[in-house]
Amino acid sequence: MDETITTDLSPTCLTTTYPEPEEFYYFWCEKPSDDILISTGVFACTSVCGLVGNAVVLWFLGFHMKHNHFTIYVLNLAIADFSLLLILLAKFMLYFISWVSCIEEYELELASAILFPLFLFCYFAGMYLLTAMSVERCLAVWFPVWYRCHRPKHLSGILCGVLWALAVVSILLLILNCAFTAICAEVFKVLNIVHIALFASIPLLSNLALFIKLRCGSQRRHPGKLYVAVLLSVLFLVVLGFPFSVEGSISDFYPNRFYISFLLTSLNSSINPVIYFLVGSCRQHRFQCSLKDAFRRLFEEEATSEERNQEPGDAVMETSV
Repeated sequence: MDETITTDLSPTCLTTTYPEPEEFYYFWCEKPSDDILISTGVFACTSVCGLVGNAVVLWFLGFHMKHNHFTIYVLNLAIADFSLLLILLAKFMLYFISWVSCIEEYELELASAILFPLFLFCYFAGMYLLTAMSVERCLAVWFPVWYRCHRPKHLSGILCGVLWALAVVSILLLILNCAFTAICAEVFKVLNIVHIALFASIPLLSNLALFIKLRCGSQRRHPGKLYVAVLLSVLFLVVLGFPFSVEGSISDFYPNRFYISFLLTSLNSSINPVIYFLVGSCRQHRFQCSLKDAFRRLFEEEATSEERNQEPGDAVMETSV
């Protein structure tokens, strides 16, 4: 006769069945508390809204607007955010299934082993792209002549490709250490510390230098919509995106668990389309245009600026932000 042993390991119920002495089956059953149900409901709604918003950005930039230096970064960032939200939504669905019905533990771990590296890949890529966008905007204002005359024509596209490749290298470094060494947790912590040190400080310092140039230079100018959009994206990255890196750098992180930092990361990946709309539609401190017009006003600002800067006799004028 088969013998079934059930042990209550609150809050996780681990059920082990022995059909034969040599075979073991483990089932993951977790009963969520009310706060977890509320947070996951908010997460699901946020992720769906973020997917729609980033899809609109991809649709507009991909089919309704000519690309320029700025929109290439925005397009790649929207791809990273859309993919990240899709992966997080799949991870959420996996946890939801584990709550309503017991699933074998190895299936949960296998799915997490696939989804977690993909999540990190999109998370790192979005961080790198926003940093590159901030630095380029800073260089465009501090070194306008170089930016117009000596900047490689396809620098944005090449740099985006390099940054995606850098994200792949970061993930491979983590995977190889986890597969062949016993220092997986240490490597993950160090990787997060490096990301916090570099990709939080560089965008903030770039935007600070840009603000000083615009407001404290010999020719004071009002920051344009482009500067405001990038600055807000950086601030939300620091507030909502980096808690995941902080949590991963100071504590043991298990890919098959669901953390509140995932919710914050989904908010960060969902907020950029909202920023684009609000900044693009704001005129005289009021929001007064459609979604399409708001995106066009924001994204075409860079193209208009570049066309003006390429006119003869304009070599000494600074690039408008």
